[in-house]
Amino acid sequence: MGMASLKQKDAYLEKIRNIGIIAHIDAGKTTTTERILFYTGLTHKIGNVDEGNTQMDWMVQEQERGITITSAATTCYWGDFQINLIDTPGHVDFTVEVERALRVLDGAVGVFCGVGGVEPQSETVWRQADKYRVPRIAYVNKMDRVGASFSTVIQSMKEKLNAQPIALQLPIGSEDGFVGCIDLIDEKALIWGDDETGVAYRVESIPQEMMEEARLAREQMIESLANGDEALANEFLEGRTILRDDIIAAIRRQCLGLKCIPVLCGASFKNRGVQPLLDAVVRYLPSPLDVPPVVGHGLETASEPLVRKASLSEPLSALAFKIMSDPFVGQLAFVRVYSGSLEKGTAVQNVGKKKKEKIARLLKVHANHREDVSSIEAGRIGAVSGLKFTTTGDTLADFDQQILLESIAFPDPVISVAIEPKTQADQDKLTEALEKLAVEDPSFRMSLNEETGQMLISGMGELHLEVVVDRLLREFKVNASVGRPQVSYREAISTEARVNYRYEKVMAGKGVFAHVILKVGPGERSSGVVFESRAKATDIPDSFLGSIEEGVREAANSGVLTGAAIMDIGISLEGGSFHEVDSSETAFRVAAGLAFREAILKANPLLLEPVMSLEVVLPEEHMSQVIGDLNGRRGRVLGLEERAGNKVLKGEVPLSEMFGYATALRSVSQGRATFAMQPSHYEAVPSNISKQLIGNTTL
Repeated sequence: MGMASLKQKDAYLEKIRNIGIIAHIDAGKTTTTERILFYTGLTHKIGNVDEGNTQMDWMVQEQERGITITSAATTCYWGDFQINLIDTPGHVDFTVEVERALRVLDGAVGVFCGVGGVEPQSETVWRQADKYRVPRIAYVNKMDRVGASFSTVIQSMKEKLNAQPIALQLPIGSEDGFVGCIDLIDEKALIWGDDETGVAYRVESIPQEMMEEARLAREQMIESLANGDEALANEFLEGRTILRDDIIAAIRRQCLGLKCIPVLCGASFKNRGVQPLLDAVVRYLPSPLDVPPVVGHGLETASEPLVRKASLSEPLSALAFKIMSDPFVGQLAFVRVYSGSLEKGTAVQNVGKKKKEKIARLLKVHANHREDVSSIEAGRIGAVSGLKFTTTGDTLADFDQQILLESIAFPDPVISVAIEPKTQADQDKLTEALEKLAVEDPSFRMSLNEETGQMLISGMGELHLEVVVDRLLREFKVNASVGRPQVSYREAISTEARVNYRYEKVMAGKGVFAHVILKVGPGERSSGVVFESRAKATDIPDSFLGSIEEGVREAANSGVLTGAAIMDIGISLEGGSFHEVDSSETAFRVAAGLAFREAILKANPLLLEPVMSLEVVLPEEHMSQVIGDLNGRRGRVLGLEERAGNKVLKGEVPLSEMFGYATALRSVSQGRATFAMQPSHYEAVPSNISKQLIGNTTL
């Protein structure tokens, strides 16, 4: 097949947009997504979060709580563009869902509340998108709400997100009088009238009273674009008329280059502003051809980079980014195909696990509805049922041209609860159900406390575990009792220590010998466990270094105070010795672990607790009560600011003190305050509390 034919086959890629909807909780992501589904013809009735009848929040737990818990994927069409859309959660407990969505998406729409602006979780998801270098457009929603301000949100984006927002629209009217927007590129007014569905809107001349404001805003838009675009800058400086197509091309170039964030506005609940948002998605966000080719590694040499372009002519490369149990088709693996094509009835290699997987069934997904397809081509997102070994982050590839793509990193859980089956019959069901949930959700863990014999489940917060327990009861029909939440503590050291440890034994008539000199010291915050060897090869051969590091890292999983994992520590192998006959990898692994524990005991170990970053939005008259309650929880106030007529209190507070905070906050503020919380860092537990915890053998 000639190059022209291959290019022709790949032409469909220009018309694909893989995008995510990201935002703080309650900014209107799911409402906006529901409107997108309606206007693209995928649904015939607009779903509403408040009524619990949305397409994307299809889990009963989502509908009851009015929040998004799991990333829902769907495919819709706007004109001749195919949009693969993922609606991600906004609650911090489910941030892992955002992480894995952004890993496989090409672009994103950041939804901001016109009143709240850039809220805490907005910052978190924005940083996640920065990490994966995902081009974005911004949509300022809820412009019909009291206190909404388009310009304030844009200023907030500059200050809090370090972004370069460029307004492509101006709102017409405010609060209840918000009726539409001015399109600064086409210099037209878009007015939504009495049609409740918002399908019909009028394109009119800009209202006379807004002409000057629109002229200045358009000039500012072009000037901002010219600052980052040489082609446009020349036109601008020479005073030429900037053509519409030149503006659009410049916005697209800068958006794809992460130099600017095009900003639009609307009121999704009132069905105003969504169609121009869809136009902007296909106009400015990248196709699979606009993002860099995916890079992975071969199996022979870890440092050998391999590149796969978005093309049908390339060998298959696909990443499984989500696993979910489906009551009708069994376990589903959501995949992003980067190159080649995944074909029904073929076999592929799970590269990391070195396992053969058969592709029994391929599906195009709309929320919780499924449609069988024969293939999923490069650039597309779909689902595979029947995979036996594949879990989140695994690579699927051709047998003869294997590539290992970078997996997805997930945070460690911060909270645990004990769970016990009520009857013997529930015991097996519980274990099976927990294993399925752990495969679906990499931020959820299960473990057995060997001292108490209790099963512990761990997650990212109270709501996370509440949803897990709810699913156990309803979905898996398991009756279980749940204990009080337990915080995931960590251990660290406060001083340096050095240990000279000799391990000598006679086992089954044979000598066992290993000698290590270890030095430990406090590490940087969030550095984890860092190991290095300074030992001479004449003292300890290189062949034993891997076993020594393994022994140290195994020992670091269980500290000396409560058995919690040790973090932020530097370990150096300073020296030692070996015996030609009696030394072995096992001997050095055991010796390293025992030496490490001895060193920790000498290095003044201390207990660490997770500290949360807290933001409370409240009326000023309740400030003293809220601060008083926070002080009683060992919290500290870091700052206060104004937002839409309310006070915003920012602080830090230990997670262990925050159980039941939602109820307490409602009580002290007469239900008028709201809060958002997310993990910040670990810090030392006060000595009086630490003594209690160390004496508590159930930890």
